[in-house]
Amino acid sequence: MIGFTTLKRVLLGSAAFGFAAHAAASTLTLDVYNPGEKAIFPVTSVLVSGEKEAILVDAQFGKSQAEQVVEKIRASGKQLTTIYISHGDPDYYFGLDTLTAAFPKARVLASQPTVDHIKQTVDGKLAFWGPKMGADVPAKTIVPDVLKGDSLILEGQKLQVLGLEGPQPDRSFVWIPSIKAVVGGVVVAQNIHVWMADTQTPQSHADWLATLHSIETLKPQVVVPGHYLGESGRSVAAVQFTAAYIKAFDEETAKARDSAELIAAMKKRFPALGDESSLELSAKVAKGEMKWGE
Repeated sequence: MIGFTTLKRVLLGSAAFGFAAHAAASTLTLDVYNPGEKAIFPVTSVLVSGEKEAILVDAQFGKSQAEQVVEKIRASGKQLTTIYISHGDPDYYFGLDTLTAAFPKARVLASQPTVDHIKQTVDGKLAFWGPKMGADVPAKTIVPDVLKGDSLILEGQKLQVLGLEGPQPDRSFVWIPSIKAVVGGVVVAQNIHVWMADTQTPQSHADWLATLHSIETLKPQVVVPGHYLGESGRSVAAVQFTAAYIKAFDEETAKARDSAELIAAMKKRFPALGDESSLELSAKVAKGEMKWGE
């Protein structure tokens, strides 16, 4: 959650910095890659480009998806200066092996909470997912270096990491004030059952909702969901959907006697969403029928 003082500073700074960036540099552009149903996880990577240089936000899960991101970067003709990992789950960073081999001069950075999360969980995640990945398993896992401060600079324009001061610093997102865009992170989803297994308390859901509210307060013109299926409108509608899903999940969890009832209730409320496996596991965790390490 972004405190009032911090948010006010961000909004005022965004206005002033946006004017200077417009005068001094070309407009940043976003090139979005999401493998959809072709991959285990429909996770998003975003290439943020200036006139000559680029920053990649998130590195994909499997080798084959990371290779497609490599081709996208090469096709852009930009020099990749930085790969920023916005969250500590493996679908955000297992592809680093492939990307760093292709772009060895690019820095690999993440926030301190994300680096801590990766270090604490990487061995277990690789042991669990490795056998399921086949040829897509990384030859080695790479832990990012720690980002100094809370922002990256691309051709004079800022990419700011927000949420580090709040109650869920490992669930931050990237705000690009010059183009009023939100990218990265795990807090926004669309057209998909939202993964609830990693947030197992009412307070964690309240904190998540507060983060979503802080995104709306920024009045973004573009929101790229961290996970989605199908087409994303890349608007604040994805934020509103995620908030509605969290509230519905809490309401139905309180009423359901077991995971089967919870699953049925959520399917009734959201009949068109993909990735029912996420709902099934999240429901079992919510009703105490299985353990899931946060």
